[in-house]
Amino acid sequence: MSEVDRPNPDEILARMKREETTAGRGKLKIFFGMSPGVGKTYAMLQAARQKQAEGCEVVIGIVETHGRKETEALLEGMPIMPRSQIEYRGTTLNEMDLDAILTWHPGLAVVDELAHTNAPGSRHPKRYQDLLELLDAGINVYTTLNVQHVASRSDVVRQISGVSVHETVPDSVLDLADEIMLVDLTPDQLRSRLAEGKVYLGERAEWAAKNFFRESNLTALREMALRLVAEHVDRDLRDIMSEEKIAGPWKSGDRLLVAVSASPYSERLIRYTRRLAASMEASWIVANIERPRPLSQEEQTRLTRYLALARQLGAEVISTPGTDVGETLLRIAHQHNVTQIVIGKPLGTRWRSFWKRDPLHWLMRHSGNIDIHMIPSDESSEPQRETIEERLARAPWRDFGIALAIAVAVTALSLSIFDYTGYWAVALFYLLAVVLAATRLRRWPTLFLAALSALLWDFLFIPPRFTFYITHFHDFMMFGAYFVIALVIGHLATQLREREQSERRREERATALYRLTRALAASRDLDEALPKVLTLIKNFFQADVAVWLRDESGLSQHPASMFSPSSKDESVAIWAFQKKQSAGKSTDTLPDAEGLYLPLVTGNRAEGVLTVRLAHPPTLEQRELLDAFAAQLAVFVNKERALQESREAQVARQSQKLQKTLFDSVSHELKTPLAAISAALQQPQPDRAELQQAVGRLTRTVDHLLDATRLESGLLQPVREWCEPGELVREAVALAGLKEQYVKVTIAKNLPMISVDAHLIEQALGALLSNAAAHGMSDQPIEVSAARDDSMLVFSVVDHGPGLAPGEENKVFEKFYRGPGTPAGGLGLGLSIARQLVEAHSGEIVAQNREEGGSRFSIRLPIGEPMRLPSEATA
Repeated sequence: MSEVDRPNPDEILARMKREETTAGRGKLKIFFGMSPGVGKTYAMLQAARQKQAEGCEVVIGIVETHGRKETEALLEGMPIMPRSQIEYRGTTLNEMDLDAILTWHPGLAVVDELAHTNAPGSRHPKRYQDLLELLDAGINVYTTLNVQHVASRSDVVRQISGVSVHETVPDSVLDLADEIMLVDLTPDQLRSRLAEGKVYLGERAEWAAKNFFRESNLTALREMALRLVAEHVDRDLRDIMSEEKIAGPWKSGDRLLVAVSASPYSERLIRYTRRLAASMEASWIVANIERPRPLSQEEQTRLTRYLALARQLGAEVISTPGTDVGETLLRIAHQHNVTQIVIGKPLGTRWRSFWKRDPLHWLMRHSGNIDIHMIPSDESSEPQRETIEERLARAPWRDFGIALAIAVAVTALSLSIFDYTGYWAVALFYLLAVVLAATRLRRWPTLFLAALSALLWDFLFIPPRFTFYITHFHDFMMFGAYFVIALVIGHLATQLREREQSERRREERATALYRLTRALAASRDLDEALPKVLTLIKNFFQADVAVWLRDESGLSQHPASMFSPSSKDESVAIWAFQKKQSAGKSTDTLPDAEGLYLPLVTGNRAEGVLTVRLAHPPTLEQRELLDAFAAQLAVFVNKERALQESREAQVARQSQKLQKTLFDSVSHELKTPLAAISAALQQPQPDRAELQQAVGRLTRTVDHLLDATRLESGLLQPVREWCEPGELVREAVALAGLKEQYVKVTIAKNLPMISVDAHLIEQALGALLSNAAAHGMSDQPIEVSAARDDSMLVFSVVDHGPGLAPGEENKVFEKFYRGPGTPAGGLGLGLSIARQLVEAHSGEIVAQNREEGGSRFSIRLPIGEPMRLPSEATA
């Protein structure tokens, strides 16, 4: 099987990862347009109604009709999810109810305006993040998007229209789309719709027609939209051709491929291909074939500069291993549906073509429908010929010496046993030596050993001995066969060893990436992940590592960094962060810096900078691996920031909810007694009992608020004293203000004294009794008991009311919780305070329903050491 037809392991692995990622994920369809008003929402709703007619369960998550009657008509008869209301700065904002859609789990959810920013307090700051959660749950989604909201196009849109776009969607979301449907109108048609009031109304339409909706702007935006959709279709075509093993190329669109190496000629090839691709308005690829022979430091630096230039000029850079340039280039061309290959004219002499295959002529014979561009070199780009001194300095003399020593050793052994073996067997000894040497020596020393062994065998062993003359024809045939076999085996063995070394380097890189991914996946947060990642980079590259992360002040070094930065380090890191470009050693920007600075970029946003201090400029393989590390780390940092923002938004939402509950409850609890006091004081003879009741209610409200504050701040600490359990129960009943006929008290005999804060335990028991009186009243009295359970003292309050609703056993102890059907009054803090008071005594409080009806609230306190009298303590 040729290298062209051989399956690419990286391609197979990438396809398996894509299949694993998409398994169980919903399908995403984006209705894409050049601007508002082209009819994206209308087309989306038409497609949704068609799916509904086919039997799919469709739910309208959120759709903005903007008052267009024809769009509103399409919503008739379709289930519309009610929107969630979020309070923000005194204003009620309506957003899509994500949790309701997830609970419903329809077959298709319609979500309009993908680039929308959610209201503060929502689970996700952006609507596209809601959409990603729907997809992960296996729900198919239809959505709409304009080209100006694509992150990679926002700068161009600002340049064209002068309008800054703040709501953007990362390009990675578009990459997830299973289908992008272009909804297109000509600029004249769209301006006509604008004039008819089908886009905006009134003065807003006039302003739009003079600014954003100018014909020149719309034409440019239309071209951008068409190009983006074409790029997506082209990528889908390449995936299909790869999966179905279609050889291609299919010239549905031009795509150029240029091969580069460390040769000075490569820069001219890159610039030529860039000009050719620009004239054809085609995409282009720069391919670097990683040969088994390692590059020198000068060649590494040169090749790194060329690939950086290619990326800067907009090329897609591919580095892949290969022993044959022609076959590898053709394989890349078939995989990426390349239509034209650009290659340089060989600079070697004609004699090289006799023993080494010319990739240009091979490509011309096997390229099929792919066009070949051969670019001749100029004098300035031709490599300088090495002098004899440079060649001698670069020659592997040590390996040649080893080859010569092996030949001497095998010859000595063969001479000592020649009388027993004959000259035929000696050839096998030499051949074995050549094979073994090829596993350790480089190519030319191995071929030198093969030729030398053939000559030694002829001169010393083939009769007539000690001459190069061969008498018999069969000896001549044997010598010729041996010579050829020795050279071929030496060459193949050396080639196999070089491939092994190349594969070993690839394996090391793959292992390093695997360890990085595993370290990130096993980390709970950024502070746990960064030390692991930096240690991995340090051990693999033998370099000091530091990381800078974005914060409120701009950029700061993380504590996990392994060296203290200088002011120069900080300035280079800030430049790399702001420009989103690599800087430092082996780059064109600040190359004299001590380290290499790699920005952590996701989409169009920089999250930080990775700094690596290498002893020597990084090789091409090291640089590619460092770029991969930086990309993986950037994704992890971005994910952690998104999760942190989500958690903060959830906390803020819960805080707003608690704040609203508190204000509503406090305002009611304060206004009610104050109103009673005001009404009583307006009477000629105030009712003292009514005033006392109102003042008592007001006092309890304030006390509950103060107790909750002191408990949370840790200021309220129990002052323990020895107490009798029965007395605690009776004082708690009196504190609750319950009449004797409504309470049944049961105290077990011989209960031990207990060391507690009597006031706090009485307050906790009083809260349980007040709760039972308010929510568990019936014709039977409340039962209060104190008993011993092994090493615990248990106080129980039992009512005969309706009991707790399912799931309320723990909720009733939450702050401000008020169950369904609860009568007005109370803050919902009593049971929460009771739990904190009991836990301050190392006890626990539990609630449960009784089988015979009603509920039971129990306080369990550890008895601890028994009380000793002073005389017992001194005895």
